Amino acid sequence: MAVDPNRYTQMFSVSWEQLHRDCRTLSWELLKKGPYQGIYCITRGGLVPAAILARELDIHLIDTVCISSYTWQEQRKASVLKPIRGDGEGWLLVDDLVDTGRTAKLVREMLPKAHFATVYAKPEGRPLVDSFVMEVTQDTWILFPWDAGHQFVEPIAQYHSK
Repeated sequence: MAVDPNRYTQMFSVSWEQLHRDCRTLSWELLKKGPYQGIYCITRGGLVPAAILARELDIHLIDTVCISSYTWQEQRKASVLKPIRGDGEGWLLVDDLVDTGRTAKLVREMLPKAHFATVYAKPEGRPLVDSFVMEVTQDTWILFPWDAGHQFVEPIAQYHSK
């Protein structure tokens, strides 16, 4: 994976089990702030968390906000691939992560009244979300389970000293 070594100095690997636990933790907080008439999930990262939250909150109405701002190698300018209607009143907006806040700002403009929840948040984007489970440093690359496979990894001391 081509992760910029100048931007990301730490790696946080999230397993399927941890993601599920963190989404369930988020659902407890969201339950107190609802009810919600539906979920807008930001594709693609918000799809899995939205599915878990929909189950836990017993929400059956789910739609997508399709925005592209990442490739597996880099972050770029966000572009709306599928617009939505309305202002988000009574809706839950879900994504896996708020990073720099570029995507979050765009979605906030589209759905200003939605309750915006992410599983993970970084400092630059954190003020844009209403609820999240865990904050990580801005220089941390979060490796989600859908982007990872099992392979040998050198001990930290081996690549840290290079």
